[in-house]
Amino acid sequence: MTKIGENISIASHENMQMNGMQKLSVTLGILGLFILVLSLFNVNFPNKEIWLATAIALILVGVITYANKTYLNQPAGIKNNGVWHTNFTNKGTLAWMTGIVLTSFYVVLYWYPQYLGLNQEGGKNTGIVAFFDPLSLILNGKAATQWFVYGTLYTVAILGLGYKFILKYRHNKYQLVRTLSVMFFQLGFAFLIPEILEKLNPEKAYFAKDLKNMWPLNYYFFNDWHLKSMLEGGNLGMFMLIFGIAMIFIISPILTYFYGKRWYCSWVCGCGGLAETAGDSFRHLSSKSTISWKIERWMIHSVLVFSFIMTIAVIFTFLSDNPQMSFITKDQFIFGIVIFLALFTIVLYVFKRKDMDTDAIYTMLSLVAIIIISLLLNYFSGKQNILFLDSNSLREWYGFAIGAAFSGVVGVGFYPILGNRVWCRFGCPMAAILGLQQRLFSRFRITTNGGQCISCGNCSTYCEMGIDVRSYAQKGENIVRSSCVGCGICSAVCPRGVLKLENNSVSGRINANEILLGNDVDLLDLINNK
Repeated sequence: MTKIGENISIASHENMQMNGMQKLSVTLGILGLFILVLSLFNVNFPNKEIWLATAIALILVGVITYANKTYLNQPAGIKNNGVWHTNFTNKGTLAWMTGIVLTSFYVVLYWYPQYLGLNQEGGKNTGIVAFFDPLSLILNGKAATQWFVYGTLYTVAILGLGYKFILKYRHNKYQLVRTLSVMFFQLGFAFLIPEILEKLNPEKAYFAKDLKNMWPLNYYFFNDWHLKSMLEGGNLGMFMLIFGIAMIFIISPILTYFYGKRWYCSWVCGCGGLAETAGDSFRHLSSKSTISWKIERWMIHSVLVFSFIMTIAVIFTFLSDNPQMSFITKDQFIFGIVIFLALFTIVLYVFKRKDMDTDAIYTMLSLVAIIIISLLLNYFSGKQNILFLDSNSLREWYGFAIGAAFSGVVGVGFYPILGNRVWCRFGCPMAAILGLQQRLFSRFRITTNGGQCISCGNCSTYCEMGIDVRSYAQKGENIVRSSCVGCGICSAVCPRGVLKLENNSVSGRINANEILLGNDVDLLDLINNK
């Protein structure tokens, strides 16, 4: 009788099944989530501190154990086996169920927090919000809110799945350092430090926020309540105001010049951090179609214009209602914005028009639209209305559309269906601004060695921003795209070392040193055009 040996092929479907230890780790993680679900339905736990710690520990132990058994038993290198065959990672039933659950959670979180147990009248919390009260009291000295629950779960997700990401890409030093950076900034600057500062300064309204978020991603930075809190907050308040403005106009442009938008989108940003860790299993689902690119350009630049105008309107209203708190008038503010944007647009066109791609042109047109709308805003707005619309309603809709519906509900809830960078690709105004800087004023580029490219397509498949990286690699052309977040996965999954992330001289980085491929080029036309 012939004995069949063990199948050791890494491509075999037999090896896609979970072993006993993996099943146990999944069970532990589900058990931790089950405890949280029980708290949601007001199950009375005798010692909330112990049960909360147990739930979080079970989730983290489950993720860590699963990652160990999945990746440490395999050779170092990318392991994306079966991503197009697994129900969860190829828009199957499980993926849709996950998307529905995530979307439902965000809808409840933003608009119906009472169903999570938040007492909006100042009384005692119930449900899962009350379950997190012990941790909240330790960190910020107050009872938990739905945002504290969300921030805790968000941080746990990045830490646990960040560990999984590190094991998966452990052969690539860039990915290790980048992921550790994201985990550090989320745990420290987005979670622990703001909570501790709020405990030390309970009267300051500008704490308990993500300190590394800057405008326009931080859409409420210039809201009247936030500006008043900082202006009336003494030295600490002025520091927060000056630091926030410096982040926008000084720190961000300098870092983008040296490192591209990746310094923020892939190394610091919480949205990007969750996308890279929790969303890593779905990065191949990002559409690479031409239609998606067109939709991306229209949507992200529409959001950019919307964000700019809403921010200008908010400051305009603040100056109208509080002239004593500022050294400029609302008219001076509007004309200052118009003059600045007009000069900036003219300089871009005069000196950088040859380097502009379609994305940069769209951003230029967005700036022109902002200038025109700003002028209309100044002449057709009063103290309580902006372009004949109530200013308070406008701000509410802005927060609803950008801060909640897009960045939260769609941005994360649609991971299993549309890929992990839906918000970053189609809606983040910060990505549009940094993208223009990266395209025209940055030393960052991804260089390609076309002679080594075997056209396997791994780079394009796993580009979370929907860029057809292979088309650049085949031609040996530098990749200098406004939408590229510099995650480096295209380089990590390349089996031939064709792609390399570099910071070098600005001159000559946007090139078209194309390799002539087969019948793609008519040699006579090429000679005549020369």
